[in-house]
Amino acid sequence: MDLKQLEYFVRVAELGSFTRASIVLDIAQPALSRQVRLLEMEFEQNLLRRNGRGVVPTDTGKLLLEYGRGILYQIERMREELGRARGALVGHVALGLPPSLLKILAVPIFREFKEQFPAAKLSIREGLTAGMHESLVSGRLDVALLFNAAPSPDVDLTPLLEEELFLVAPRNDPRPPTQVSLHDLPLFPLIVPSRPNAIRMLIETNLANQGLRPSIAFEVDGVSAILDLVAEGFGYAILSRHAVTNLAGKGEFQLHPLQGDGLRAKLSLAVNSHRQVTATQKALIDLVRQVVSDKLAA
Repeated sequence: MDLKQLEYFVRVAELGSFTRASIVLDIAQPALSRQVRLLEMEFEQNLLRRNGRGVVPTDTGKLLLEYGRGILYQIERMREELGRARGALVGHVALGLPPSLLKILAVPIFREFKEQFPAAKLSIREGLTAGMHESLVSGRLDVALLFNAAPSPDVDLTPLLEEELFLVAPRNDPRPPTQVSLHDLPLFPLIVPSRPNAIRMLIETNLANQGLRPSIAFEVDGVSAILDLVAEGFGYAILSRHAVTNLAGKGEFQLHPLQGDGLRAKLSLAVNSHRQVTATQKALIDLVRQVVSDKLAA
């Protein structure tokens, strides 16, 4: 059996699509289909069933998917153990960080990782919760920090901390009171990311529970751009203190606490629930937890 073919099959089965798998694996779709077909010919059984939305594993495919995940994990463990025999962890791990925390966490995580695991490789990717959740499921990320992530059978979440949310106003804006209640929030035109951004969904859900709706002035998918628009007086934002101070500096804006149960950004560490965590990934998880505690918990 060709291990590449096995890896290709596992990715297609997990993503439910040859198109999505070809993007993740960086291989042309016809070549990917051919390799999976060769695997089916070797077993003399159909492994995937095509439908209008993509593909799903057959009963035989589900069995191979279960074994395939274990085999690929053992291969990765073997590489790590061989590297450890030389006195160091090896392998490549991919970490996802939200834009509001990238600036404060990326450098210390890279520094500690390089110092502790010089033979291993780390990549850090910026993303919003919904996109990073999808990347964890597809295997493009191994570990991620997610804000207000919804429970999912595909992702295991470990709560780390909660951050207070603020109404962010221009520095000289006289309008907001010292504290903003949930019922006052619809009075402020908001500049927010598009759905399903975690903080936006949190605000909309809490308002809907009170029979209210937010006033959306603009949709902008980028915290830095949102802050630029707020500074120019186009509206208000809802962000954590770290998001503002890390990307713009607290002195440029007014931060008004939001009053209301549940109006907090809950940060969790997330991994794919279907994949066993390798030694290198476990080391990264421990390192990230420590850096988050050092840099954010206070």
